[in-house]
Amino acid sequence: MNPVEQAIWFIESHFAQPLDLDDVARSGGISRHHMSRAFVVATGRPVIGYLRARRLTEAARRLANGAPDILSVALEAGYGSHEAFTRAFGDLFGITPEQVRATRDLEALNLVEPIVLDASLRTDLPPPRLEQGRALLIAGLSGRYGCEGPGGIPAQWQRFGEHIGHIPGALGDAAYGVVLNGDDLGNFDYVSGVEVADFSDLPEGFVSVRIPPQLYAVFHHAEHVSTIRRTMHTIYTQWLPASDYEPADAPFFERYGPEFDPRTGEGGLEAWIPIKPK
Repeated sequence: MNPVEQAIWFIESHFAQPLDLDDVARSGGISRHHMSRAFVVATGRPVIGYLRARRLTEAARRLANGAPDILSVALEAGYGSHEAFTRAFGDLFGITPEQVRATRDLEALNLVEPIVLDASLRTDLPPPRLEQGRALLIAGLSGRYGCEGPGGIPAQWQRFGEHIGHIPGALGDAAYGVVLNGDDLGNFDYVSGVEVADFSDLPEGFVSVRIPPQLYAVFHHAEHVSTIRRTMHTIYTQWLPASDYEPADAPFFERYGPEFDPRTGEGGLEAWIPIKPK
């Protein structure tokens, strides 16, 4: 059982108890940072978001079964007040707890059931090379995404593609997709950019990212770019737990060399995973 599978089992066995990300990480035998990234990659949901959704789903079932006291249901779901519970319930389901209790109908609710990991996401993966990466200055376009809705990234790359070849101080012939500023709810910033000599005279709307020197495990993803999740799934749920390393709290990036064809998504890329010894 890999760490994410262990975490899912732990959540399903204990979600009626007070839990946080540290508790879930310990259940999988990995660090908080590793669990946060691995869970999103493997399931498409952040740990805390999944925990909240499972609690609210079970609360909805209790209400549909005629629970007489909404406040007691709210407290059991981890909410300190009727108001906080109602807001969270409405945000997830688009309906109030009172309506569910009155109708005793769950058909209109998008309930969140226990996750069963899709084993087909796993793939054979060539061993990585370990590389001490140098400092990088990356300039480009940025967007803020959630783990369940990163669909705007390809469109962001299309917008950025119009600037390639016209960026002052650009270095080399590679492009970079940098993931940074992740939070416990699975939100992150994604920067489509290139390496530059400095940040002067950048086009309007560009952001700048300084990536410090860092040890990386560098994985080659030879398949179509749309299947990158399969590679990331294997890295975080199989390679890292079995290795002598864990993720470092530093930006992860994809490196697209001149062999990559942005029109077809073919040509392969490198996934640079920041690591540190366990």
